[in-house]
Amino acid sequence: MINVLINGCNGRMGKEVAKVVQEQEDMTVIAGFDRTESDNGYFTVFADFAKLPVDKIDVIIDFSVPEATFAMLSFAKKHHIPMVIATTGFSQEERTQIQKEAKELPIFQSANMSFDINLMGKIVAELAKNLPDTDVEIIEAHHNQKIDAPSGTAILLADKINAELPEKCDYVFDRHANRSKRGKHEIGFSSIRGGNIVGTHTVQFIGGNETFEVTHTSYSRTVFAEGAVKAARFLTNMPNGFYDMNDLLKH
Repeated sequence: MINVLINGCNGRMGKEVAKVVQEQEDMTVIAGFDRTESDNGYFTVFADFAKLPVDKIDVIIDFSVPEATFAMLSFAKKHHIPMVIATTGFSQEERTQIQKEAKELPIFQSANMSFDINLMGKIVAELAKNLPDTDVEIIEAHHNQKIDAPSGTAILLADKINAELPEKCDYVFDRHANRSKRGKHEIGFSSIRGGNIVGTHTVQFIGGNETFEVTHTSYSRTVFAEGAVKAARFLTNMPNGFYDMNDLLKH
């Protein structure tokens, strides 16, 4: 049996992960961690690292905020517990730090745990190679409780595109203060926040006479939870190192 600790267990995605884990025959939620301690009838939620059942935790699934992720990462590193990081909103420096920590424990990180989104990343990367003279714009929409903008998934898609271009593009997040024409080598981002939108991402390749766009829409958070649980199962058998969705898809 694989014992899972969920960081951010009281949040929307934390609750979804708990539901998916409980449906697995070979996994169980051994504990949760969040800002408020409680007992939801299935597992105990802790707010103090010192109270966590360290010896019983096989893997950590993190759906929280960057500050909480790094606090949990310190705990995971101290006790050498594999950690799946599904939180978004990290700076480049924070992403680099996470990769450095992976030298001392297995870490799986993906800005989006959906298989289809990662397939979309491959598709738009291929399109970028074949449509080099177009302007690339990424539009993403999420619910009104999401803190970070643009989404980690939007950055993931941009990174996939940028990796295939002969000349690297700058990322432009805010045109409001930029009183100049669009540069040739840039990827623009637009963020929409409203209601209970689970997640929609559109990549546009805009030419002089036509536009080619690819859109992915998520209707349920379950797909992200299922991906995180698959990653957790995968990570328990891996040595120290940094892993992402590409590693999981190959496994």
